[in-house]
Amino acid sequence: MSPRSSCSLLLVALVVFTVTAHCKFQTLDQLRPRASDEAQARAVAELLKRLLGDRSAEFMVSVNGSLSNDSLDVCELRSTKNSKIIAVGSTGVAVASGIYNYLKYFCNCHVSWSGDQLNLPSPLPRLTGVLRINTPHRFRYYQNVCTFSYSSVWWNWPRWEREIDWMALNGINLPLAFTGQEALWQEVYRALGLNQSDIEEFFSGPAFLAWNRMGNMFKFGGPLPQSWHVNQLYLQFKILERMRSFGMIPVLPAFSGNIPKGILRLYPEANVTRLGPWAKFNCSLSCSYILDPRDPLFLQIGSLYLSEVVKQFGTDHIYNTDTFNEMTPPSSDPAYLSAVSRSVFASMTAVDPQAVWLMQGWLFFNDAAFWKPAQIQALLHGVPLGRMIVLDLFAETEPIFSYTESFYGQPFIWCMLHNFGGNSGFFGTVESINSGPFKALHFPNTTLVGIGIAPEGIEQNAVMYELMSELAWRKEPVNLSKWVSLYATRRYGSTQENLTAAWRLLFASIYNCTVPHYRNHNHSPLVRRPSFHMNSELWYDPADLYKAWKLIIEAAPSLMSKETFRYDLVDVTRQALEVLTTSFYQDIADAFQNHKLQELLTAGGVLVYDLLPELNRLLSSDRHFLLGTWLEQARSFALNEEEAKLYDMNARNQLTLWGPSGEILDYANKQWGGLIEDYYAQRWGLFINMLVECLDSGQPFKQDVFHQAVFQVEKGFIYNGRKYPTKPHGDTYEIAYKIFLKYYPQALKRL
Repeated sequence: MSPRSSCSLLLVALVVFTVTAHCKFQTLDQLRPRASDEAQARAVAELLKRLLGDRSAEFMVSVNGSLSNDSLDVCELRSTKNSKIIAVGSTGVAVASGIYNYLKYFCNCHVSWSGDQLNLPSPLPRLTGVLRINTPHRFRYYQNVCTFSYSSVWWNWPRWEREIDWMALNGINLPLAFTGQEALWQEVYRALGLNQSDIEEFFSGPAFLAWNRMGNMFKFGGPLPQSWHVNQLYLQFKILERMRSFGMIPVLPAFSGNIPKGILRLYPEANVTRLGPWAKFNCSLSCSYILDPRDPLFLQIGSLYLSEVVKQFGTDHIYNTDTFNEMTPPSSDPAYLSAVSRSVFASMTAVDPQAVWLMQGWLFFNDAAFWKPAQIQALLHGVPLGRMIVLDLFAETEPIFSYTESFYGQPFIWCMLHNFGGNSGFFGTVESINSGPFKALHFPNTTLVGIGIAPEGIEQNAVMYELMSELAWRKEPVNLSKWVSLYATRRYGSTQENLTAAWRLLFASIYNCTVPHYRNHNHSPLVRRPSFHMNSELWYDPADLYKAWKLIIEAAPSLMSKETFRYDLVDVTRQALEVLTTSFYQDIADAFQNHKLQELLTAGGVLVYDLLPELNRLLSSDRHFLLGTWLEQARSFALNEEEAKLYDMNARNQLTLWGPSGEILDYANKQWGGLIEDYYAQRWGLFINMLVECLDSGQPFKQDVFHQAVFQVEKGFIYNGRKYPTKPHGDTYEIAYKIFLKYYPQALKRL
């Protein structure tokens, strides 16, 4: 080949790439803030009032969309002569996150799910020149379809308002907005001719709606009361109004093909597949009915629903739906898979010609045996390039973009999943999240358009979410040791060396899981049904945790007035006792195997009659760790006692059995005051008693007999009707210090 012809080919290739990239950019151009600059500035001013009270008057905010000429958010801050701060940004979100950056790094302030530290210096620290904060990422995505069941299911408006403020401060501009969708589905199903019993047989209860929406299960925990629909619609209107006021772009739901069984009666000719069982549910509650996207009825239902969504909720032109989530497609033929995504997208564009489809990429990892390159490419290429954004949902551990050539040209968002089921327990992959987004940004021919945070459950490990949201505004990885030292200072408003040393230890060990393919399901024997086959492996050296525990205990006396510190004192002590539970479990197992009754009674007695009650007392002393709060929030949605019982059952079941018979047992485990005492400790007590009886009588231990007995305990907790405290009780420091004196020496001996 002559040099001239190879140059010509290169030129053509460059032109093609430029045009493609330009087209991609153009096609996402419709995803822009809807609120005026003035409205966005007003929203930020109101946020600052809620956050800072009278001190908010020291910030002068304005929004100027033309500040950014490339859709990438930017904020500029400067000081006035009288020590006020002027903040100008391209969107409300840009201004809010710019101000939060100033509050963090100039005022040593901190805002989190577990409390705020807002001791502002007076006057405000001066800025020399202009502080310019900008992001290389068009979108900063937040939430997971599961978060709406595991965390926000029982939220009222004040709690949503607080979360949307948190989103704005942390730079989120692409949040999932899934609340209230069943109310619209009910209208659509009625319009199609379904009766109320068809609909009631379909919707699951509130705590399980995420999996009903994804086509995994139906009915369990239902029926949904009409008051639920009214309440959720009211919330969704307020949520959307507030999100949009900051310049956020809410992602609304669309149709995936999951239908009530009643549709078959009305449309007997429809091409419907009944799926196999999901998880361990039988076909009375799973084996969903999926309408083939190529069937004309799919377009009819999909566009009917989306019309209702747009009519009620307005639109920002981006919609989420997930086909084949944790379900194997009926055919691996690429032509079929392309037809499926083409049809799903057509049901969106029939209503909104500017529609962009946001899809979770979880299926490609979850069923990797099915989703080979040809199948992935076929599904993705059924939609025009640039009209779909794929969430690389678990990219910190299992990135998909790297082996799919950047999702074969479709834009994608690099996400940290981090937490499954909203489990308590320290966990993080700090090295991975510190480098991963930058690798994706510099990947050959990358189609990266954003960074995302996609936990199944929130309100835990606040440090990971602060780091992740901040990385979206960074040009390069942070120095982790330096970053976490500053984090400790602003979280507590204290420069005590003990605190920074503790956090450096935690960040280098428990928050830095580097085990390949590790999934953060809390496997601690503490929160799992007892057996002799429990997973008790740790990815970190517990010595680092115990050292950090000691440092935090030593710093405690002067910091107990800080909510953030009290929370962390409880949390680190809880984590230490979680690890110690594993040691006692091993002692119990060894004693039983070696027929040593005295040792079994000693280890079992300490665990059941001291360690777990002490842990329960500790958790009950802080408002963030109360089972009663979760249950009270659930019951608060009820109009009568019947509804209250339904919501109470939903709330308890999700944490424990996760199904009528323990289908996904302990998946959403939590370490909360009340739950430790009446659920986890009861199971351990039964286990120890059964082992003692076996040694006494010389009989072997039968796991299946124990399962039957412990199931009655688990089910008993769900229906015990007990009211649990909603206010903390006891002196956190006294309880934590007593635990430390008693168990720290034992912890060191067991290393």
